Amino acid sequence: MSIRELEPNLAGKGLRIGIVQSRFNEKVGDGLRSGCLTELARLGVADADVTYATVPGALELPLTLQAMAQSGKFDALVALGAVIRGETYHFEIVSNESARGITDVQLNTGVPIANAVLTTENDDQAEVRMVQKGGEAAQAAIEMANLLKAVK
Repeated sequence: MSIRELEPNLAGKGLRIGIVQSRFNEKVGDGLRSGCLTELARLGVADADVTYATVPGALELPLTLQAMAQSGKFDALVALGAVIRGETYHFEIVSNESARGITDVQLNTGVPIANAVLTTENDDQAEVRMVQKGGEAAQAAIEMANLLKAVK
């Protein structure tokens, strides 16, 4: 039996990556961006092939990601941000709706989106995870872009 197995491919050379970052919880967002950009470069994505935009908050991410996905200019996208629990139900709304919107965009457009919007109980949890999660998002974006190219 000869099964064609599509191995994970983290080669970023030639891939065009779009990044959209929420400015709310800016310190965490900046840490996510740092981890993401460092990993993209390490995996071979050229600076000239990265487009970076910011939006006010997590609920604005899906619309901007959708516009980027529909442009046809990107092989993969990355969503960066942090939603940190407060004392109201607002945390659940923002967390759930931003995640749903991001998922909807990738399913409707066929452009993979690495979701690195942290949802944590407090600032400390977010700060501990931010750089690593940003790097993991870069890896996921590259792997998914390459996988979809191999499938097509």
